[in-house]
Amino acid sequence: MEISYYSLKIAISSFVVIFILKWAWKILNWVWFKPKELEKCLRQQGFKGNSYRFLFGDVNEMMKMGKEALSKPIDFSHNIWPRVMPFFHKTITTYGKNCLAWYGPRPAIVIVDPELIREVLTKNYIFQKPPGTPLTKLAANGLAGYEADKWAKHRRLINPAFHLDKLKHMLPTFLLTASEMLSKWEKVVSTGGSEIDVWPYLQTLTSDAISRTAFGSSYEEGRKIFELQKEQMELLLQIARSLYIPGWRFIPTKTNRRMKQIFNEVRVLILGIIKKRMSMIENGEAPDDLLGTLLASNLKEIQQHGNNKKFGMSIDEVIEECKLFYLAGQETTSALLVWTMILLCKYPIWQEQAREEVLQVFGNDDLDYDKLNQLKIVTMILNEVMRLYPSGYFINRMVIKETKLGNLYLPAGVQLLLATILLHHDTEIWGDDAMEFNPERFSEGVAKATKGQLVFFPFSWGPRICIGQNFAMLEAKMTIAMILKHYAFELSPSYAHAPHPLLLQPQYGAHLILHKL
Repeated sequence: MEISYYSLKIAISSFVVIFILKWAWKILNWVWFKPKELEKCLRQQGFKGNSYRFLFGDVNEMMKMGKEALSKPIDFSHNIWPRVMPFFHKTITTYGKNCLAWYGPRPAIVIVDPELIREVLTKNYIFQKPPGTPLTKLAANGLAGYEADKWAKHRRLINPAFHLDKLKHMLPTFLLTASEMLSKWEKVVSTGGSEIDVWPYLQTLTSDAISRTAFGSSYEEGRKIFELQKEQMELLLQIARSLYIPGWRFIPTKTNRRMKQIFNEVRVLILGIIKKRMSMIENGEAPDDLLGTLLASNLKEIQQHGNNKKFGMSIDEVIEECKLFYLAGQETTSALLVWTMILLCKYPIWQEQAREEVLQVFGNDDLDYDKLNQLKIVTMILNEVMRLYPSGYFINRMVIKETKLGNLYLPAGVQLLLATILLHHDTEIWGDDAMEFNPERFSEGVAKATKGQLVFFPFSWGPRICIGQNFAMLEAKMTIAMILKHYAFELSPSYAHAPHPLLLQPQYGAHLILHKL
């Protein structure tokens, strides 16, 4: 017995030592040997940048420079990327466009070649989105975050909700939300207070629009969901400014507790709306909003395949898609609208041309789909705004297995930064006036302006192009047309130019002076 006891003790001790050594090797490999191996591979192919620094890489410098950049506004200039990505501005200035940076132990390389970007965005099964942290997934984990076959299934099921015929039926909703916003402005202007920060109004407009188009009669519940999701994004932004530590989400910090609380509250609200919708569908009613269309599409697929789990979405997956409707359908459109108004203030000639076009096309008539498509100047202006101020100014992708990209051989684990904003602002592509606001460059359409190159992709590109692109453009055209019909506007002396890294939102708002027409 004595021998077996000591043998067991030795065996257990050996197991513990081996277990500890195994995990110690994995951690050491993750934080040192693997990054150094990747660094050697990338440097041999001409990529330059800071040497890898243990565990943190360039994160500390990124955070410090980012905080400093956000501490004050800038002069009115469209050269905004030194403010929104100061570290990469410095890195590219120092090392050139073929540069690398370190997100902790993970290297990231900047890609600016249009043909390489085309290849990356086309081969979406090879070049995938970097995995989000568990805390990131508390905000939304729908279509935008899925990959491979799961992404393809969800895209197929959601597509019917964004068909052109469905979007045409949303025009009255866009018209209603724009009219409500203009009524609020009129109350302010009528009392003599013509200066308005239009940014919160535009955020409310786009959130109301997505609430109504996604949830229809459950609009008030939808608004509550938006408020919670907005708070969740603000908390995530705080976390994004620090190094992610595996397991940190289990620490009951104030932020972690609040994020989980919001997650649960949003889930309960959306689940309640879904149950009402399912009941309506079962009773032969078919709500013609985004959620109703999605549920009908999902139910049809499940019935066709006999509840096979490979087909259709679970309730939890439907909830995540609803959360994504909010984040994607509200933030990017409100940013496009606010920069359009700001730039039309800065360039009043274009504001007047756009207004003349709107009045000529519509007169006193209501805004309908066919007439919205006749707004050539407005479309040119929106394209130029998205060229100068693209919400997705960098697109992230990850190499999931060793692969060839052009003449590059990229090992798994390398992050790719597709530099949208650098291509959008490149003088070699757009000419010497690349940093000037000139909608005329889009007078013959996007294809002519880009000479057929992939150098303008504000909604991404390829199979994963934003599913809500037409939704956003239709809402933006409708809103800008309504504003131009009823108001002239100019920059207030209190306006401060400060694009924020979070989807290029105006950090200090958008203070404009409105003149009722």
